[in-house]
Amino acid sequence: MLRAVLLVLLLLVAPVTSLAEPVGDADRAEFQRIISEQIEAFRADDGAKAYGYAAPNLHQIFPTPEIFMQMVKRGYQPVYRPQSFRFGETGDDPLGRPSQKVTLVGPDGKTYEALYSMERQPDGTWRIQGCTLLEVPGLDA
Repeated sequence: MLRAVLLVLLLLVAPVTSLAEPVGDADRAEFQRIISEQIEAFRADDGAKAYGYAAPNLHQIFPTPEIFMQMVKRGYQPVYRPQSFRFGETGDDPLGRPSQKVTLVGPDGKTYEALYSMERQPDGTWRIQGCTLLEVPGLDA
């Protein structure tokens, strides 16, 4: 339930944008670098580093790294402590934002698909604008 409320909040505060052109190889590589580094920060319990990859809209909802980490620990265990993860397609999320799919095996051994929505910042860097997480039935590790 908490994840559903958080998803609705993210959708309400997130601007609807779309790239003028498809995500290129350089952006795809950057998305994967950012997501990998955030997952490694979660694994190391480095809240400040993990929070640094979040876009300003997430900083508004979760105003400190500690609050952000509490949310991740409670609602995103497969992202917080994955046994493994691999990258899938890069494209647009349902709202037209650049996105990266990630398949994760959670600490419970179940398989999940995460869709990371990305946002380009005014300085040209990318940040994670949101993440939706769904269990994929029948694909347990």
